[in-house]
Amino acid sequence: MNDKKTIFSGIQPTGCITIGNYLGALKSWVQLQNDYNCIFSVVDLHSITVRQDPIALRKRCMDFLTQYLACGINGEDNLVYFQSHVPAHAELAWILNCFTYMGELGRMTQFKDKSAKHADNINAGLFTYPVLMAADILLYQTDLVPVGIDQKQHLELARDIAIRFNGVFGDVFKVPEGYIPKEAARIMSLQEPTSKMSKSDPNINGFVSILDDPDTIRRKFKRAVTDSDGEIAYREGKDGINNLLNIYSAVTGQSVEDSVNEFSGLGYGTFKERVAEAVVEELRPVQQRYADLAKNKDYINKIYTEGAKHAAYLASKTLRKVHRKLGYVDR
Repeated sequence: MNDKKTIFSGIQPTGCITIGNYLGALKSWVQLQNDYNCIFSVVDLHSITVRQDPIALRKRCMDFLTQYLACGINGEDNLVYFQSHVPAHAELAWILNCFTYMGELGRMTQFKDKSAKHADNINAGLFTYPVLMAADILLYQTDLVPVGIDQKQHLELARDIAIRFNGVFGDVFKVPEGYIPKEAARIMSLQEPTSKMSKSDPNINGFVSILDDPDTIRRKFKRAVTDSDGEIAYREGKDGINNLLNIYSAVTGQSVEDSVNEFSGLGYGTFKERVAEAVVEELRPVQQRYADLAKNKDYINKIYTEGAKHAAYLASKTLRKVHRKLGYVDR
């Protein structure tokens, strides 16, 4: 790699990629790839903390990676690969488990939330999930990690683990920083606008998939929760309207203030229609690229195969250093 800083980010192949993922992460990743060495992984190892249908998981993994590329990620100039294709992720995770305290993992908010949702399957992988995430990041001597508010706690743990390991063995891991693009949008559920839009939401009207057809998109926005005020304004207590304004502004690139002015005096019905049309037009080229890429299996295979090969090379350099520090016999 060159002298550019390295960014690592991954997305779990669960549910579908939503406009929340697209506007809050993928769109900014596309901009980042010109200025950084970017490593984008479909983190399939993380997905099995809950039971998966193997056939469905395999298909989703391929769909997610194809959607990465359709959204504008350049798979030839950046590393795009499946996490499970680079065994060093799992190997380093085991090592880092031995430098992570039970109390730290027990305090993870996401573990508590997922344990409540999957009370019949509170497995060790769910508990140590953040350690695998730390391995994902530290393997590549990552400088910056794009994170949302819900992942900041995990990044802090990764930093703590790196500092702890370095404190014992010297300068082994780069201590990563969080990266939160100023323009990144936080997109909420269309049905519960106080909750983040989730690709695994059981209510299909709560999210818009980037592959939803135009009529489906229009229907979901038509059903979006607003309020009874009848005023298009951005302020506390107007969560549904605020969310729609955030979506419109993220898609059009204009400020929320300008969006409010644009819709001044209009009714909610017209407002929701206009937001829906803006989203339809934003996603049209993405969906066309996806359709084209989905027909080119050889190209997709080449991207993730070469991506994994290069990622494995970079990961092996870090792993060799870790092995040497721990006292393992050279391979």
